[in-house]
Amino acid sequence: MDGLIGGFVGVQLLRTVNSTGYVAAMPHGVPTAYQNKSKLEQLFGDRIWEDVRGKLVVDFGCGEGREVVELAEHGARRVIGLETYPPWSAKAIARIANAGVADRCVVADEWTAADGLADVIISVDSFEHYENPVAILEAMHRMLKPDGFVLASFGPPWFHPYGGHLFSVFPWAHLVFSEYAMVTWRTGLPGKEPKTSLLDAGINRMTVARFERLVAGSRFEFCTFEAIPIWHRRWPSWAREFTTSIVRCRLERRVRVE
Repeated sequence: MDGLIGGFVGVQLLRTVNSTGYVAAMPHGVPTAYQNKSKLEQLFGDRIWEDVRGKLVVDFGCGEGREVVELAEHGARRVIGLETYPPWSAKAIARIANAGVADRCVVADEWTAADGLADVIISVDSFEHYENPVAILEAMHRMLKPDGFVLASFGPPWFHPYGGHLFSVFPWAHLVFSEYAMVTWRTGLPGKEPKTSLLDAGINRMTVARFERLVAGSRFEFCTFEAIPIWHRRWPSWAREFTTSIVRCRLERRVRVE
């Protein structure tokens, strides 16, 4: 379903509401919720360090490498950061070198770089951006050892008030405006690269239910699954899509039934 306001009118309204594409600043590139804290620990609990100690860990979509460094510093035997966006991978490589952990960390741009080797795969803030999440789940399955597992967290999902990420110039703006209006507005901002669709801009409209269906159709199964609500309040079950802030889970290989 596309938004209610589109065409020239939608583009002009977006330009009026937000003429610069301004998004609240994140000091040092880190959201306020994770300032001076471990993002991995905040998302997965302090047990994560025991989960990765002495293991080969893949940070799938490692961005600028903050978590790659943190995993190495907390005892991972080897960390492979996978990142296809060159500016981020360059920053990750520099961060690893500056932290003095280059002897046990590497950054690669090929999803097949760790086939069959990984004990643990970490995926943070990525599943709402992948162009083909089905292929990503298959790639993760290929990378894992038989007894390996995936720790994944993403959000906000599509129907969250800010589920459109940079397109959510006010709560649920991404549901109000058409795809054409949003992409045309964003592309017209200074310094922005032309985009043809939300998917081209890195937004795949991932919902909680869609993620559940994707996993159900994959060779993984949920060991744990949580839809963390906004403000940690108890909301009616029918409102889950609109009130989920973060999805987090542990995926393990599906047990074959002969």
